[in-house]
Amino acid sequence: MKKRTRTSKRRTFLATMAVLGLLAAACGSGDVAEETTTTRAATTQAPATTEAPAAPVAPVTRGPGGEVATPSGEIALSADEIDRVKAGGYTAALLWHTAGAFTDAVSQGARDAFAELGIEVIAETNAQFDAAQQANDVETVMAQNPDIIISLVLDPVSGAEAFRPAVDAGVQLVFLSNVPEGYVHGTDYVGVVTDDLAAMGIAAADLLADALGGQGKVGFIFHDAAYYVTNQRDQAFKAWIEAAYPGIEIVDEQGLADPAAAEEIAASLLTRNPDLNGIYAPWSAGPADGVLAALRAAGASDVAVVTLDLDTNVSLDLVEGGNIVGIAADEAYALGRTMALEGAYGLVGKPAPPFVVVPAIKVTADNIVDAYRQSLATDPPTEVMQALGG
Repeated sequence: MKKRTRTSKRRTFLATMAVLGLLAAACGSGDVAEETTTTRAATTQAPATTEAPAAPVAPVTRGPGGEVATPSGEIALSADEIDRVKAGGYTAALLWHTAGAFTDAVSQGARDAFAELGIEVIAETNAQFDAAQQANDVETVMAQNPDIIISLVLDPVSGAEAFRPAVDAGVQLVFLSNVPEGYVHGTDYVGVVTDDLAAMGIAAADLLADALGGQGKVGFIFHDAAYYVTNQRDQAFKAWIEAAYPGIEIVDEQGLADPAAAEEIAASLLTRNPDLNGIYAPWSAGPADGVLAALRAAGASDVAVVTLDLDTNVSLDLVEGGNIVGIAADEAYALGRTMALEGAYGLVGKPAPPFVVVPAIKVTADNIVDAYRQSLATDPPTEVMQALGG
């Protein structure tokens, strides 16, 4: 019994000394233990990283039937195809919806391309935004038996009937922006060509954001009508502002059905938002003019305005340092050239993409001369050149 007691006490003493020894060792090597623990954590845990925010997704242009857009730069003829067209003695007619700088540029692009292909332009008409007149123009031109017709259809519904004689006669039809209702690509018409609509809206957003330094409150005036061309441009502007410029807030928006109402709409935007920094106008001739009139009447010289399409009034305001800070434009001349080439596609039996777009241009006071030449194949109007000192 006594031996067992002494043994037990001895074991207790040794165990106690061992614990004290471990504690002493731990205390004496505390820095080493801490370093070892830290090192182990560093080797077993992934290093902390800061992920870059996801890039905003840019809107894309779609055709009137949801078609994927093909860039106009992809439309070309081979040397053999050009020779075949030149040998054909073909003719073409240009049936336009209106007259003006835009249609003049489209016509010039088409005429130049047709001349290079040996195709004679035998007629050019102006329907003056009258669908009935356009139907008469088709009938008149068909009496001359053209091989190609390029046109912007004013009314897709009545236009389907108006252009049917051309379809039945095997004329190669190429349309600008619109397609007659019920027409089948590759059967009734060769293709449709228009602007890169989303790119124009994005360009307008970038121009306004640059002018505002990425910060501010914006009023958004959109085209209040079911027209895919203006709808896509407007929607792209709004979507890109919201996605790419978090410092800019669209604080008020209003639809525009009648261009004549733009001044009243802009005035109401200013009344509701006296601290407004910028306004988007859906196009230049009409809406942007009305916005400028409202700003001048209110003495709001510090409100930046961005719009789309080149026009004398907005271009002059831009170069004179007025409210207009930028214009998003298309390549109208390229539209005409592309349409002419697609007409030749039809002559040689080459399938054309269903929907083709030309690039957008960001126009500022610094590049406006080059922009006019690129877009409209001409110098800016005399008033603009004079304001530039040219």
